[in-house]
Amino acid sequence: YTSYLTIGLAVLQSTTILVTARSGALFNYQCDQVIPDGSVFNLVVMVLIMTGGTGLIMWMAELVTDKGIGQGMSILIFMSICSGFLPQLWEIGYGTNGTDGDWLKFGIVVGVLVVILIFVDFVELCQRRVPVQYTRRMIGRKMYGGSSTYLPLKINMSGVIPPIFASSILAIPTLIAQFGKSGQSWVDWINKYLANTTSVWYIGLYALMIVFFCFFYTSITFNPDEPADNMKQYGGFIPDIRAGNATSRNLTYVMNRLNTVGAVYLLFVAQIPTVLIMALGLNAKLPFGGTTILIIAGVGLDTLRQAKAQTEQFQYTGFLFENVDHKEG
Repeated sequence: YTSYLTIGLAVLQSTTILVTARSGALFNYQCDQVIPDGSVFNLVVMVLIMTGGTGLIMWMAELVTDKGIGQGMSILIFMSICSGFLPQLWEIGYGTNGTDGDWLKFGIVVGVLVVILIFVDFVELCQRRVPVQYTRRMIGRKMYGGSSTYLPLKINMSGVIPPIFASSILAIPTLIAQFGKSGQSWVDWINKYLANTTSVWYIGLYALMIVFFCFFYTSITFNPDEPADNMKQYGGFIPDIRAGNATSRNLTYVMNRLNTVGAVYLLFVAQIPTVLIMALGLNAKLPFGGTTILIIAGVGLDTLRQAKAQTEQFQYTGFLFENVDHKEG
């Protein structure tokens, strides 16, 4: 069903692009019509080509997932983002024609990028470990249980979803404004306050949506009743907390506190590009955004984690060595 939904969205988006490009609204009426021949046959062919490209990317992503390491679509997005880094960074330092660049700003952007990536990697690896103890039980003639473990809870359980949803929703008014004409009051208001990422309206709405989706998405993906019931079923409990509903309430309390910290963390990372653009006067040509940083860090960590799991599974000393310690049995 996910593939069918993706194809449907691809058809919708490609149709929207063609309609706005044909009327000139896609480029704010600053150029001639991109599609002079707007016959039904040509439009259908162009929609099929763009939708077919989406299907091809989905197929390639599935191949990477089946044959490679990590989630294929995430790796393709990761590579697409990284491929545009160097040209955009070079434009900051060198400029478009070699005269309007600033190497000091280039150094500041690179330094901030490195620091933020390290910070994001650190936070993404942080866990709140809830201690869990199991009672000793006699099953048949054997004694089971009596061990202690922990329930790992990430600080940012919602991942990159909140900023993606927030930016996507805020992009809808801008898309609608493209069907209007410059000079209309509602179009000018949208272009001034919602299309401008440095405006107070945009920053405020963006922050509120990130906080909302952080709590909303976590409430959907993490149900505290499930781990509470599992612990009660197998004789586990959190120290000083009764099993059952009390454990569920305790996990909800912990998750709300973690979500608060996670929302502040996402707000900080998401607003860094806006602060840099305003402070350095980069005119929105920054090669990375808050969502971009989260994707790079998340996909990079997940790929390294799975690569490490593969090497440990086959007992390799590393990918660069051929020393394999297999035990024949």
